[in-house]
Amino acid sequence: MSGPSEETPVSQVPVIDVAAARAGDRAEGRRAAGLIDEACRDIGFFAVEGHGVAASLVDDLRRCAHDFFSRPLEEKLAARHPVAGTNRGYHPVGGEALARANDGAAPPDVKEFFHVGPVDTADLPYYTCAEGRPYFAPNIWPARPAAFAAAATAYYRAMDRLVAFLMRLAALALSVDETFFDDKVDRSIGTMRLNYYPAQPRPPAPGQLRASPRTDYGGFTILSGEDAPGGLEAQTRAGRWIGVATAPHTFVVNIGDLLMRWTNDRWLSNLHRVVNPAFGDDSSRPRLSIAFFNHPNYDVLIECLAPPSEAKHAPVFSGEYRNLKYAKTGVVPAR
Repeated sequence: MSGPSEETPVSQVPVIDVAAARAGDRAEGRRAAGLIDEACRDIGFFAVEGHGVAASLVDDLRRCAHDFFSRPLEEKLAARHPVAGTNRGYHPVGGEALARANDGAAPPDVKEFFHVGPVDTADLPYYTCAEGRPYFAPNIWPARPAAFAAAATAYYRAMDRLVAFLMRLAALALSVDETFFDDKVDRSIGTMRLNYYPAQPRPPAPGQLRASPRTDYGGFTILSGEDAPGGLEAQTRAGRWIGVATAPHTFVVNIGDLLMRWTNDRWLSNLHRVVNPAFGDDSSRPRLSIAFFNHPNYDVLIECLAPPSEAKHAPVFSGEYRNLKYAKTGVVPAR
């Protein structure tokens, strides 16, 4: 597929204003939770505004990312982890096909990316033991732009705080104690990817996409995108692909596999992809998306909230599940 169909409809993914809920309005919290529940039952995607993340913080990281990805390949490769495929630092175009995580066959994705792991750790066994070390290995930062590391660290911390809030709304939506998820995501093994889809001066190979169809692996994914050709699409429950509008400051949120398991498939961890721009003038424009993937603490046993006799999935440890998915796509956990 060289680009989206001209008939691809634009989605009606709901935009939920959570400002009043963040300010402590209980009625607004329940309202927002209900809207999240409805969206996650339907398509597994929603967008949030009023989230409290400063526009300047988003803009700083986007500016640094555009600067970094515009640099010569040799300079970018200097920020590559010495072990190929490790989930830290720079990854060049052609090294990954995300569809393989869902056992799909696809050519390598037309993207390059920068992978950031947790930015705050402690000298405690959870982080330093043999099991924990791979999830909390040090990050690799580029020499230029000089502000990259600080901008990425500040953004990562803001996303961590936003996830904690959204998981409280999720708890309300699922009729469990509001703090149910607090101790399950407070030492998250989540990661952040700065995905850069370069301009396409020539059509890609048959079947090659900017990002092939896949589901995400963990809890909530939070995306800062931009309005540029060749964007995000999600698959409806009926199997139809629809476009998802993205923008830098209105975050698109979708759920991952483990959150779907927690809800016993009440919520949908949905296939999504990034298509190519229609070949022509617009194909010369790159696209940058910043995806923050929250993943529950590695030692959390994911068991559905429904009675065990109704469970559709066997319990699984969070870390083991992520490792399984990484293995399918060729990602090497950091050491």
